[in-house]
Amino acid sequence: MSTKDFVEKDYYKVLGVPKDATEAEIKKAYRKLAREFHPDANKGNAEAEERFKEISEANDVLADAKKRKEYDDARALFGNGGFRPGPGAGGSFNFDLGDLFGGAQGGGGGAGAGGFGGGLGDVFGGLFGGRGGTAGARQQPRRGQDVESEVTLSFAEAVEGATVPLRMTSQAPCKACSGTGDKNGTPRVCPTCVGTGQVARGSGGGFSLTDPCPDCKGRGLIAENPCEVCKGSGRARSSRTMQVRIPAGVSDGQRIRLRGKGGPGERGGPAGDLFVVVHVGSHPVFGRKGDNLTVTVPVTLPEAVLGGEVKVPTLGGPPVTLKLPPGTPNGRTMRARGKGAVRKDGTRGDLLVTVEISVPQHLTDDARDALVAFRDATADEDPREELFQAAKGA
Repeated sequence: MSTKDFVEKDYYKVLGVPKDATEAEIKKAYRKLAREFHPDANKGNAEAEERFKEISEANDVLADAKKRKEYDDARALFGNGGFRPGPGAGGSFNFDLGDLFGGAQGGGGGAGAGGFGGGLGDVFGGLFGGRGGTAGARQQPRRGQDVESEVTLSFAEAVEGATVPLRMTSQAPCKACSGTGDKNGTPRVCPTCVGTGQVARGSGGGFSLTDPCPDCKGRGLIAENPCEVCKGSGRARSSRTMQVRIPAGVSDGQRIRLRGKGGPGERGGPAGDLFVVVHVGSHPVFGRKGDNLTVTVPVTLPEAVLGGEVKVPTLGGPPVTLKLPPGTPNGRTMRARGKGAVRKDGTRGDLLVTVEISVPQHLTDDARDALVAFRDATADEDPREELFQAAKGA
């Protein structure tokens, strides 16, 4: 901000107080306006954010007796409280240093008694220079914190997707102080970073980096009377329950990122992200391999030998019928297409059906006689012959 811009600003008008206002009147006016135009109470309102910056800047000068005197003296020097551009080229100002200080110091430009002593540096140093100035103060928007939570889904919810209530705790504007950090609602602009929330540090080679201001912790504001709830930070723990949509096809241990669903931002900054770690319960019938579901289906010995049709259950839908080829061995896997888990593109994986031959534990006399006859009829077929031949040749 230029010297011209600063001195032309009427801070009394910004706060709506007369020029002879007392310290208490200035404080009361600032508290009222700060609460009304605080960014946390006017999210997304750029006009309110700019107004809050002007209010904070005005209070930083008028609430400090020394700065207020320097401000009043500086404005008085230029007449009618502002600069007067000369007729020269645009942006230039025609005044003479002798004229500027002559009347104030009784003639010459030297530092006489009752004068300003250090010249321009003393007149404007407290207002524009050094660490205590407010020129260029810009309270930067701050992004809300990222929040991490966990949710447990049933097997079917993970496959099909689900909307679940999720209770989350994050940092939010402190309700006790309306997010100002000051129990009286009157924080001041941080003199170290001049309200920016950042300080520069050299990194060598002519470059500089910025770090969060150590005095205001990156807020740009300092609470002289810290709020007892948030300890002056302007932020407090807040719990809320929200409905979260978990997409179909999530797997156990997966970490989902939901943008903008985390902690609210500060001074108009964006909200953080919500990270949800998903835990998936097991299912008594179905398993899962990626986008495919798995199931083991028992079949009888005659079905495996002679072939036939078997019904297979599906997750959440009607059963499907698969054709079992004659001579199906134990452990063979067949595929029911499109009966698996939902993929990201909306299509489905397959249902992998593994055949398990069921051996009867109790037989009737007729069943036993039939099996004996079957054994005798196939006595010449030794299923272990190839095994022994392979063992000898190894």
